[in-house]
This record gives sequence, structure tokens and C-alpha cells, in this order.
Amino acid sequence: MPAIDFLRSNLSRAGFYALWVRSHSSKMYISFEDTEVMLDATMKSQLKTYLERVMQPFEIVASLDDGEKSRELWSLLQDIVTLTDKITLRSDGTDARVPSFALQRQQGGVSLTFAGIPMGHEFTSLILALLQVGGHPPKVSAEIAEQIRGIEGEYLFETYFSLSCQNCPDVVQALNLMAVLNPNIRHVAIDGALFQGEVEQRQVMSVPSVYLNGQPFASGRMGIEEFLAKIDTGAAARDAAKISAREPFDVLVVGGGPAGAAGAIYAARKGIRTGVAAERFGGQVLDTMGIENLISMAETEGPKLARALEENVRDYNVDIMNLQRASALVPASAAGGLHEIRFDSGATLRAKTVIVATGARWRELNVPGEKEYRNRGVAYCPHCDGPLFKGKRVAVIGGGNSGVEAAIDLAGIVSHVTLLEFADKLRADAVLQRKLFSLPNVTVIVSAQTSEVVGDGQKVTGLAYKNRVSGEPRVVALDGVFVQIGLLPNSDWLKGTIDLSPAGEVVTDARGQTSVPGVFAAGDVTTVPYKQIVIAMGEGARASLSAFDHLIRH
Repeated sequence: MPAIDFLRSNLSRAGFYALWVRSHSSKMYISFEDTEVMLDATMKSQLKTYLERVMQPFEIVASLDDGEKSRELWSLLQDIVTLTDKITLRSDGTDARVPSFALQRQQGGVSLTFAGIPMGHEFTSLILALLQVGGHPPKVSAEIAEQIRGIEGEYLFETYFSLSCQNCPDVVQALNLMAVLNPNIRHVAIDGALFQGEVEQRQVMSVPSVYLNGQPFASGRMGIEEFLAKIDTGAAARDAAKISAREPFDVLVVGGGPAGAAGAIYAARKGIRTGVAAERFGGQVLDTMGIENLISMAETEGPKLARALEENVRDYNVDIMNLQRASALVPASAAGGLHEIRFDSGATLRAKTVIVATGARWRELNVPGEKEYRNRGVAYCPHCDGPLFKGKRVAVIGGGNSGVEAAIDLAGIVSHVTLLEFADKLRADAVLQRKLFSLPNVTVIVSAQTSEVVGDGQKVTGLAYKNRVSGEPRVVALDGVFVQIGLLPNSDWLKGTIDLSPAGEVVTDARGQTSVPGVFAAGDVTTVPYKQIVIAMGEGARASLSAFDHLIRH
């Protein structure tokens, strides 16, 4: 099994305070609550096998003090260096962030640092960094690698992450890889929960948050291609030109979530020319922490499932085009016999049939202050950003399953949670409500209409709402607002072209056909009820089979 596959399959399950890694009969347990770090003999043996892939020597230079966290980090690093003779360990680092450690090749050329103890979701990032600094080839195309090596200028990236954030590893691993390939690029990955003073000084209110040369650069999940598009300013235009030059597809799937992946696989298996254009492969699944209702597996995580979907699609002869956000559909009748899809990048693709699988996004409050304080107290992912609000007061907007689950999770981290629901009662499952009402630091307010996110110009300081029964306006003092009020279909680009429901969903028939012949749709963007991963996969397969049937009949 390749090292990357081992890491992804065995080192990716994490919770807020504990991480279990299972591989056959072995396990590794890391408790962030009591700060115990333990690698058992079986796991050490397995890691030793994979660290044999380290091809060139390098050293780990730790910056420590006499605190408990430094002792834990030192113990972990000592465990690692005993597994290979290619890595040496020093404790004379002078980094101002303590505890931290740098990975340095003896001949120089790499500057890669972890500030904190990279466990939880970031344990995979640590092991990949060890392998890549040690000369193990990174899993990236030759074209991308060459583009990274050709970047000129000086770049110091600093990424703030939390150990429970499922989005953070993609950012950390992308920037680590860039730092390994290009000596002009340096990267420091910082555990925001451990360096609270720094987080507050820079007013980091969401993770992952990336700074470049001391200035805010990006927030949220990003991959290598997205970073390159931001710092290599000509990359987007070059990519758009390459995409536009492609020959027409038999089936073009727009969207890379479960529905899009299934549609692409079913089309490719028919032996027809298939393409996938996606804003980000994996879609909303990437933002999902725990998945326990996908048939055939007891549980998994969104990012892990998204990687599996993409790898499955790449097993077939499918042309995948990432970072492509659709902006318009020109039906075949107006495009010379072929459907035409236009993208924000300026690219244009043509196809005989199209499967729309653009999914949905978090619904916004659309009240004053929401946009102004996004990532400065307004958040949409409690798993990612919750640890940044440790010991603070927060609100959760939404009384459905997502909102109540968020409130339950946050209650274990923050000092107090106020849950606000627009209706006169919660809509979540009874079992979740029982758990919620058992928590001593949660207040539930129903019949509450949010009117404004209040702030001081820099960060959130409160939430204003109106009691829908009495009409009385009220304000709750708090530090963060987590919005959990459902989803909106990503269908704005189809308005005026395809029939949409009053809720903006694409209207489909029993075969997944839209109002435009040859254009099909699947997944959360459609009127199909019950927005579930397994349903989206089935709908993607159905739309693909219908598209193939359309091709052979027309």
C-alpha cells in the first residue's frame, strides 16, 4: 500500500478531544483533554516501515521550554526519530513560538515548521512532511510540481489550524509541499488553540486562516491549485485557455460531489468521452465531519470520502477540471448543436449532454453584520472553528439537526451556547433534543428572529434578535455566531435557462431530465427530496444512464 494511502486510511479519524487510529489490531490513542500522547509498539512498527521511504537525511530542530506541552512534543519527536536513522533530533531551536519544531535538510533548501503538537487531523500532515522533506516524491502532477518550482519571490506562509478541523490538513499539506519543492517558500503551521495570545492579537476567528508575509491571505479550505492561482497571477488565464481548447464531451458533469462523481463513473464506464468541471472536487462533503449513514461503512469523514470519490473517478478516463465555477448554460439550440457551459474563469466547454450536479451551500442569515464579520466571529463550521472560541460565549442559529448537533459539540468547548430557533419549537430529532437540554451551559430560545450581527468593527460582540411573539427586541452579548439554517441550491447560474422550483432547485423528472433536452441534473441542486449522500450518488448514476440513453437515441 502506498504511504499516502496508508496515512489517509489509518490516520484520519479524529474527534474534538480524542483520536483513535485503527489498523488491524493496532491503535494509537491521543487525548487532547489530559494531554497524553502515546504511540504503542504496533503503531511504531508500522510507522517505521513507512519511514523507511525517507531517502535523504534531515534533522528536526525543536524549540522548547520547561512546560508540559514541550515535554509532550519532545517525547513524540523522540519516538519518531527512533524509527529511522535518516532523521536526527536537536533541542536547541530558537523559534519564538514554543513548543515548535522545524524540519531542515542538512544542505538547506527547505523551511517547514510546526508550532504546537500536530496530532488529531494534523498527524497525517506531520507524517507526510517527514516523508517529503526526506525526499519521498510528493503525490502531485509533474506539471504542478514544475509550476511550484518556478515561482519567484519570497513567500512566508503562516497557517492557523485547529486539531479538530477537517479542512485544515488540505491547507497545511498543500503549503508544506510547496515549501518542500521551492526554497523561496517557507511555511509555519500553527495550532491556534495552543497560541491563543497570537490568535487574539491577529483576530483569527476561523480556521484554516493563512497569512502571507505577515498579512491576511486566505481562509477556508484550499488546495495547491488554488494557492497557485492566487500567487501565480497568470495561471488562471493559462488554465482557462487550455480548458477552452478541449474537444466537446459526450457527457460533461458540472460539479464534483457524490452526484457528480457517480455520474462521471457511470458515463466513463460506457466508454464515452466524459469530463468533470468542478469548483472543488468533493463539494459540500468536504465540510462534513462525521458520516455514519453511508451504506457499507460504519463511519467515515467527509474529506476522506471526497478523496476516495476523486480517486475512483480518476481510475477511469475522465478529464477532471478543478477550480471551475459555472456561470452560464447556453443550450444546444443556441450553440450549434452542442450545449455550452461558461465559467467564471473565462473558460468555455461544449458537450452533447450535460449533468448538472452543483450541489448546495450553507444558507446565510442575510442580516446586517453577517458579511462584515464573516471569519471574524461569524462561522458556518462548528467542527473547524469551535476550538478558537474555547471559554467564550457563542450562539448557534438553527434548531434543526445541524443546529442542535453544533450546539452539543460547542458546549464541550465554549463557556456558554445560546441556540436560537425561528419557529416556536426545535425541529431536531428527539434524541438530540434530550441531549441538548441535559447540558448545563446551553440556553434555548425559540420564536427568535435574528435581526443583526453586532460587532465593534473588528469582531463580533453580540447578536440582536426579536421575539416573534411579543415583538420585543433583544441583544445577546457573545463572541461568535454559528449559522446552521440549512442549504441553498447552487443554481443561480441557471436562472432563465432551466425550470427551477420556487426554492431555486432544478426541476427534474423521473429520469433526471431537466426542462432542456439533453441536460440532466442530480443531487442536492435538484427537487429530489432528502438531501443525503447515498441518494445523491444514486441520482448521479440515474442521470448518467439517462444521458447515455439520450445519446444513443439522438
